[in-house]
Amino acid sequence: MSKNNKDIIVGIDVGSSNVRTIIAQQLREEQQPRIIGISSVPSFGIRRGVIIDVEDVTKSISESLELAERMAGVSVKNAVLNIGGCDIEFQNSKGVIAVGRADGEVTEDDINRVITEAQAVPLPMNKEIVHVIVRKYRLDDKDNIKDPLDMKGVRLEAETLLIESANTNIKNISKCLYQTNIEIDDLVLEPLAAAKSTLSKKQKELGVVLINIGGGTTSLAVYEEGDLVHTAILPVGAGHVTNDIAIGLRTSVEVAEKIKLEYGSALSKEVDKKEGIDLSQIDSQEEGIVSRHHVAEIIEARLEEIFSLVRKELKEIGKDQLLPSGAVLVGGGAKLVHLPELAKEILGLPVQIGFPLGLGGVMDKVDDPSFATVAGLVLWEQEKYVSQKDGFMGFKSFNSLARPAGDTVSKMGSWLKKFLP
Repeated sequence: MSKNNKDIIVGIDVGSSNVRTIIAQQLREEQQPRIIGISSVPSFGIRRGVIIDVEDVTKSISESLELAERMAGVSVKNAVLNIGGCDIEFQNSKGVIAVGRADGEVTEDDINRVITEAQAVPLPMNKEIVHVIVRKYRLDDKDNIKDPLDMKGVRLEAETLLIESANTNIKNISKCLYQTNIEIDDLVLEPLAAAKSTLSKKQKELGVVLINIGGGTTSLAVYEEGDLVHTAILPVGAGHVTNDIAIGLRTSVEVAEKIKLEYGSALSKEVDKKEGIDLSQIDSQEEGIVSRHHVAEIIEARLEEIFSLVRKELKEIGKDQLLPSGAVLVGGGAKLVHLPELAKEILGLPVQIGFPLGLGGVMDKVDDPSFATVAGLVLWEQEKYVSQKDGFMGFKSFNSLARPAGDTVSKMGSWLKKFLP
């Protein structure tokens, strides 16, 4: 094609409701990746972030890729993907090594070794480490070090958060990409990708929780002093709101989704009790008038559950109502009317909707909270691209970055080969 594929960065967000793809080009004269292709198609074969039908997911990914490739005028060969699902687990770990050089200067090799050491923990047979997130380093008696490179000492320690996923989940997503002839550059935990595109450095320093309301799950990431302090994936999302409406109104899921998007409100008190919704205007097969206030009550009840679960997570880590930058809502479920007001009421925090930042090109097409994750995937990969172009193989900063398990300069694709059929 006309564009250099070495400068192309592709992110694919495989969600429970939609598959979204962004193709971006990293031009040398521009700091931000330029969006040249974008698509969003309904996804099938995924439930609560976990693949249950490889064939259906493969078709959804292929369709999304084809639309984005057509717009961009390039043929995609590599991509970075999100990973989520309620089977994701987390554990704290510590690595300790002796600094290798005789003069005690910490090198890149020392940092890689201490992170590898932190991964040496017993794992269940069905689990695999996806990310190693370095929280802080300690060099001899110096604690809370962000980046020990070139510092001098004898004993180097790293406190990390290990993120683990089921082997079957990794195997299935890799098989889907293998069947579309796409190599996986990296797998990134969903809330970390969304945070990459929506949270500012100041927000992360002061303290903030990102809440990604997806179709099948709600994920969150809590940052303070620039570091990731907690992350979780909850087994309830915007799709459950739709199902509740379908049950409550005795209508189809498709009609319930349209009602949610066109007439839904997160606060029932903001809806006139006399206002009705003519179902025949939504679907010719339906008939009757339903109360819009009743629909809002159904929506509000489920959203209260979601935010109550988020607040429970914050209480468990001692951050309940203690995050100055508040909560940032992203994901398709974040677009409901009056959602920030409800979240503010339940969480006791300032709340805002998050929109993707840091990309150029056709930004108007991704100026939407539902594109936060896929935009973050592109930025995640772009950071590695820039580092390598500048002659540094690996991440520029080791602070709060989730590094792929294993060799930090190798691509995720080689790590995934053992899962391919």
